[in-house]
Amino acid sequence: MKTVKFGNTGMDVTPICLGAMSFGDPDNWIHDWVLREEDSRRIIRKALDLGINFFDTANIYSKGESERILGKALNEFAEREDIVVATKVHGTMKDRPNSGGLSRKAIMHEIEQSLERLEMDYVDLYIIHRWDYNTPIEETMEALHDVVKSGKVRYIGASAMYAWQFQKAQHVAEKNGWTKFVSMQNHYNLLYREEEREMMPLCEDQTIAVTPYSPLASGRLARDWSVETKRSKMDKVQDMKYGKTEEQDKIIADRAAEIAEKKGVSRSQIALAWLLHKPLVVSPIIGATKEKYLDDAVAALDIRLSQEEMEYLEAAYVPHEVVGASPKLSN
Repeated sequence: MKTVKFGNTGMDVTPICLGAMSFGDPDNWIHDWVLREEDSRRIIRKALDLGINFFDTANIYSKGESERILGKALNEFAEREDIVVATKVHGTMKDRPNSGGLSRKAIMHEIEQSLERLEMDYVDLYIIHRWDYNTPIEETMEALHDVVKSGKVRYIGASAMYAWQFQKAQHVAEKNGWTKFVSMQNHYNLLYREEEREMMPLCEDQTIAVTPYSPLASGRLARDWSVETKRSKMDKVQDMKYGKTEEQDKIIADRAAEIAEKKGVSRSQIALAWLLHKPLVVSPIIGATKEKYLDDAVAALDIRLSQEEMEYLEAAYVPHEVVGASPKLSN
């Protein structure tokens, strides 16, 4: 598979990234549809066989079990320097003080824990999972800079925040000579395009690699809406993201299905192709629970959409409530 440069860096990644939120322990995570280790390993091996070199997880996924499963499989199936591994920090790992957020104490502890679970000496990309309203951004950026300089992290990235927050963090880093973010993992798909208002223009200006999560809108862009899956019945998060706009979103999903039928491809391939046609999108995060989903994702790389088809897919969009970036809650 071809590779692309990761934003304004010299690192090469595949234009498809395997997300590992689907791997873990359904008994120890908010999503009880996640795959246990045996099934997860098959997905990871399939991704490698297809040529995918980019893998994304987080410390919070199944409270570390996702990292353990991913790291064990990658260490067995691949050479470390041939793959790019990302993990994240922010979520509360235990019910006690200093067990979450982006303080220096939390970051320094959690990178060690993540590396231990991954059984790796470093991660290629360390991402702050959300904005921490309770820690000065100066403290966070200096701690991240020190983790990079220690050799335990190659690059740093951010995820799911407001554009003003991302710009503030970049400014603080630049002002102090600290490491700046090179990527933004944001909520972006055909059904949710609020990122186009401010975040995407900011990323374009700064040559930031965009790696959207939920590219298929939790499966809503991959199947007929009358079809229920285990995830659609159990995933309360997807209902929070898309439940309020189902009527309008269905129009967009139906248009994707219409184009898919004309081209003889799947709905998910059209949704991914739309994302891949966006110049800033480097590598969508694919959370596959079946091997065939990875085949579909890779096949989407070869689909070409005309300008008319792109406009047809986008025309029915209406503004949505912001989902992903965490607002500051009043006391």
